[in-house]
Amino acid sequence: QVQLVESGGGLVQAGGSLRLSCAASRIIFRFNFMGWYRQALGKQRDLVARIARDGNTNYADAVKGRFTVSRDSFKRTLYLQMSDLNSEDTAVYYCNVDAGAGDYWGQGTQVTVSS
Repeated sequence: QVQLVESGGGLVQAGGSLRLSCAASRIIFRFNFMGWYRQALGKQRDLVARIARDGNTNYADAVKGRFTVSRDSFKRTLYLQMSDLNSEDTAVYYCNVDAGAGDYWGQGTQVTVSS
């Protein structure tokens, strides 16, 4: 079992930046993807960005060029650097690990962008 704990959310003005972190309780040796999803109020949870085991990354069109996903395997931490934030980025952000045999989620961290 793996516990994921997100941090770094908060209130930021439009145009600002935030960095989210997701700390895993242990090293995950086998996974397909580690990524970030978000869920705005009344909407479904959607993929924001993910990084594959080989380091390849994928981004939602809405965040390309503004968000960067990265991981530090030694620190067992996944990051999401977000810049040029706008009101449509307001959501609860969830960390996810697709481990093949299991799918792990964090509890989420709220990001609110004020205009």
